[in-house]
Amino acid sequence: MEMTNAQRLILSNQYYLMSKLTPELEAKYRRLQTIVERGYGLQMRELDKDFGELNEEKCRTIIDFMEMHHAMQESYKMLAAEDQSQVDVRRLQFLGFDAATESQLVHYVRFLTEEEGLYPQFEKSEHHFNSQVPMYDKYSRMLQTWRNCPRQYHLSSTELQQILAA
Repeated sequence: MEMTNAQRLILSNQYYLMSKLTPELEAKYRRLQTIVERGYGLQMRELDKDFGELNEEKCRTIIDFMEMHHAMQESYKMLAAEDQSQVDVRRLQFLGFDAATESQLVHYVRFLTEEEGLYPQFEKSEHHFNSQVPMYDKYSRMLQTWRNCPRQYHLSSTELQQILAA
């Protein structure tokens, strides 16, 4: 993260104020203040994760992933019991993304579900949309298969299996 000295001074002051306003996080903010003041390049990269960016296209893709899962869940509900038995309902759950490698995506999903109130039917589970394994590539393959289905919101058990196997 490149910053001018003036920007570093402003951010340092913000961290100082945050350390005073939130005593329980004082050590964290003091550390960040030191990093910014002294310009430690390696540690400054940590700030990137706090101030990340998702472009519009990536945001739309994440929403498409979530919409696909919604469509699969609703399609499953419309299947006859015999057809439902062919699909593992647990695999229809939207797991989220890997917090270690896809943290911006996890935060965006949490924003959409908590702040925007979208997809209230998605279970947050104990991991709160942290799948603990990278999922972006898997969801991308699933999305392509889902988009090729003629009735995306009325999927057959065969189509659900194809999407999940992508």
